[in-house]
Amino acid sequence: MRLYFSAATAAAAIAIAAAAPAQTAPPVPASGEATFGIFLRGAQIGREQVAVAQTASGWIITSTGRTGAPFDFNITRFEMKYAPDWQPMEMKLEARVKNAPVAIATSFAMTTAINEVTQAGKTVSKEDQISARAIVLPNNVFGSYEALAARLPALAIGAEFPVYIVPQAEVKVTLRGVAEQTLTGPGGEVPTRRFSLTFRNPDATVLDAVVVVDARSRLVRLEIPSAGLLVVREDASSVATRAQTARNPTDTDISIPANGFNLAATLTAPPEVAAKLRHPAVVLVGASTSADRDEVSGGVPVFAHIAKGLADSGHLVVRYDRRGSGQSGGRTETATLADYAEDLRSVVRWVSKRRDVDGARIIVAGRGDGGAVALLAASHDKTIDGVVTLDASGSPGAEVVLQQQQQVLSALNLPAAERQARIDLQKKIQAAVISGTGWQGVPDAMRRQADTPWFKSVLTYDPALVVPKVKQPMLIVQADYDRGIAPEETARLEELARARKKVVPAEVVRAADADRKVASAKVAAAIAEWIRKIG
Repeated sequence: MRLYFSAATAAAAIAIAAAAPAQTAPPVPASGEATFGIFLRGAQIGREQVAVAQTASGWIITSTGRTGAPFDFNITRFEMKYAPDWQPMEMKLEARVKNAPVAIATSFAMTTAINEVTQAGKTVSKEDQISARAIVLPNNVFGSYEALAARLPALAIGAEFPVYIVPQAEVKVTLRGVAEQTLTGPGGEVPTRRFSLTFRNPDATVLDAVVVVDARSRLVRLEIPSAGLLVVREDASSVATRAQTARNPTDTDISIPANGFNLAATLTAPPEVAAKLRHPAVVLVGASTSADRDEVSGGVPVFAHIAKGLADSGHLVVRYDRRGSGQSGGRTETATLADYAEDLRSVVRWVSKRRDVDGARIIVAGRGDGGAVALLAASHDKTIDGVVTLDASGSPGAEVVLQQQQQVLSALNLPAAERQARIDLQKKIQAAVISGTGWQGVPDAMRRQADTPWFKSVLTYDPALVVPKVKQPMLIVQADYDRGIAPEETARLEELARARKKVVPAEVVRAADADRKVASAKVAAAIAEWIRKIG
């Protein structure tokens, strides 16, 4: 049965929904309105206005909004009714997909969903068996996640619960982790909880997501890292607001001058620093999918843990918010990988001037595409004495983006012809971005989103051209924090690093572990040992 879900593109056709049978009574969410911004790979593509209301008969969630390409989804009316115990009762959705009207009306019995779907002037019926008290999340209606936000706090880590995707099928969801975090900004501190989830489709493909919930049991943030999708409440998306997920005993907030703006950062010093001692310094560079200095992965702030491990072994560590994110200034519209590399060099210059830093042992360590930023900076800056890459790619950017696009498609139950059509479209868009020509047949809205300096810099980045220019020692770490980077990329990067002439041989370490805290400790120990050997 082909429904409006098929109208989304590969990058944006994310269909996930959750049902959470509470193990304890879930807290009562606060009634009220909220507005969410919708971002795809850093660019805002839409907004959605959401309201949650408690009534005598239960709960009502409503929303309206519009999301541009590649979704092209306009919500005229969404209304979801739940009983007081969160048993779904009725859903109505009226929307336009690529300007074509679509309507879904669903009524619920205890374990049955009866859908009436109207599209292209035709109405069809579909009945599904579902689990009791399922949470209903129609495609691309992000306000519906308010119900998930209300239910998650009652679940324990490791809990598996059923999910109904309207009007398609039920899948399984696992709560992998929970982390306390605090949003800090001009309005003060807002305590939140960050829930890491894995969605398993009937065909065994998986999709990871993160849901952030405030103390009122209201939705703050939804992230799908593999697709670059972020939905964030507007009061939590200010550049002056950041999520503080962890605080080490020796952490100090600092501000570092960059090119016309300041980068907000955290400095982690060794315990009981002696004034006359000089310490090796490590600058941690985050991936663009996170952009926040703590690099939360699976609910674990991996950079905060790595910083503590390195500080405890005698290193001074700096982690910072990328420009235009968290509490850092600067704009992202025209920023490229090279610009982020210049930001990193600004941090390195600031570090090198500190009296407690050993100027001969300043290391930069980048995760994901932060590894590309670290390599680019090192290829132009002799102040940098060593480079660490963490789950970084060894293939050209265009190949990596296409691999990630195929990974998203593999999580969708699409016909082979449609999957191939989306891959072909992605290839065409990438070729047009790189060459500046060949946009015929690509919708204008999709071109506006893809035709940016940032995306072009990612597509044209080639480690084979950069790594030979890096004369510093390299440590290549595979920790498997990021499922978007295949493990084979470590071998490709190692091959490039070892092919360099008249350079200290590269070292490769695998520090993977299912427990990200354990993996972070392994990463910190590996970096510390490597610095000791090259120093």
